[in-house]
Amino acid sequence: MKYTPVIGMEVHAELKTKSKMFCPCPNGYGLEENSNVHICPVCMGHPGALPVANLEAIKMVIKVGLAINANIAKISKFDRKNYFYPDLPKGYQISQYDQPLTSRGQLDIDGRTIGITRVHLEEDTGKLQHSASGHSLVDFNRAGVPLMELVTEPDITSATEAKKFCQELQTLLRALKVSDADMEKGQMRCEANISLMLTDQERKVENFGTKVEVKNLNSFRAVERAIDYEIKRQEAAIESGEKIVQETRGWDDTAQKTYTQRAKESAHDYRYFPEPDLPPLMLGKLNNPPKGSIEIDVEAIKNTMPELPQAKKQRFETDYDLSKTDAQILTSESTLAEFTEKIFEDLKNWLPSLDGTEGSVEEIWSKEKKRVSKLVAGWLTSELFKLMNEAKTGINDLKINAEQFANFLKIIYQRTVNSSAAQILLKEMFKTGHDPEIILEEKDLRQVDDNDSLDKTIEEIINANPNTVADYKAGKENALQYLIGQGMKATKGKANPEKLKEIIKSKIGI
Repeated sequence: MKYTPVIGMEVHAELKTKSKMFCPCPNGYGLEENSNVHICPVCMGHPGALPVANLEAIKMVIKVGLAINANIAKISKFDRKNYFYPDLPKGYQISQYDQPLTSRGQLDIDGRTIGITRVHLEEDTGKLQHSASGHSLVDFNRAGVPLMELVTEPDITSATEAKKFCQELQTLLRALKVSDADMEKGQMRCEANISLMLTDQERKVENFGTKVEVKNLNSFRAVERAIDYEIKRQEAAIESGEKIVQETRGWDDTAQKTYTQRAKESAHDYRYFPEPDLPPLMLGKLNNPPKGSIEIDVEAIKNTMPELPQAKKQRFETDYDLSKTDAQILTSESTLAEFTEKIFEDLKNWLPSLDGTEGSVEEIWSKEKKRVSKLVAGWLTSELFKLMNEAKTGINDLKINAEQFANFLKIIYQRTVNSSAAQILLKEMFKTGHDPEIILEEKDLRQVDDNDSLDKTIEEIINANPNTVADYKAGKENALQYLIGQGMKATKGKANPEKLKEIIKSKIGI
């Protein structure tokens, strides 16, 4: 390639606190059914109303900083970011400028380290609602919702890598339980800064091209497609002698292209200055802390940190012998990871109870782990996920609990049902939430695999299909599969296919 993309991401995520950032209004993330119900003089910017910082939101951002190995500031403060827009009731946004809560972190994506410049805290704006008649209305329910902003270094080199970064960040935020980060609901919003540099140049700021910011990216697919489009657009413009201008562009998901919105602002355009109504934040031990500052115990926050997604993924690969792909999928949501882990632990503790097993729990697990892992991953990521996709539901709405799913896998492990019956069994569990053992008996799904029950059936099939039997004797393997299929049909899918195969070959004399 003649040009190398230089990409930096700006990601906003609404924090899941009970109240807004600077007032006691409920935090409904702007998703309330009725407009302008969760508002007060503070978030509406009425004269004389004073903000009070939400300490829980501050702690959440520090958690994110700790998770990405960022530097936590010893002193932080809030600033006023001044600009006029109808959805900004005060005429300024309370944000952070030169003393953010965290700085210089990193997140690893497929073995590459993406630097993170800063993670800071601010308040969200309201929402404009445009009507077909040309009128615009403003809903201030979202105004004042705690909003975390993360800014990366320009380390990303492709649209795919940008998408993976955003996905990994979403997983992290959910694991930390600081944000649901649902892009469809606007709880996580991504913006990309894109420029091109000549491939043979050293990756330094002075060699980067003119930066263009792309907004309105409300899905991971949009992130990837918008960046891909913008890379091609800039390359074509440069090659034709056109000058790239620093601007903000929107993404039209219908037309699948970016479009000019406005000239890009610089920091001085916002006329930042310290927020006079909020005290500074002290996050480290200081001999002379600022007067009136709010002290935050960072060490106490460290003690509440959960296992992080990348560490959990690595542990799932090691402890449960899962492939990288399966481990990535099964740890992508904290609820799903907990569900999966409970299943594994149930099966691991159950194995020693089987007849013929000898040794300690760990010795038995070592022998059977590969088979169990294949069983768990296969039925979770293929069959259960398929049912959830068809029903358009998620793991949190699942009627089946981990113990029931483990019991379902025990039935398969012991070959109590065949594959077809297992799918029927799982569908019924998914639909009703009933225990697999009850459904097994009610639906009469138990596999038939004893010779006495199958002998007569197989004799009838062989006698009724002499030509097929002759074909099999002549070496046509498909003929055997046909005879097995007839056996499955005759037993209404309850026969053990391997047992059918064994008996058929025995009776034919092969």
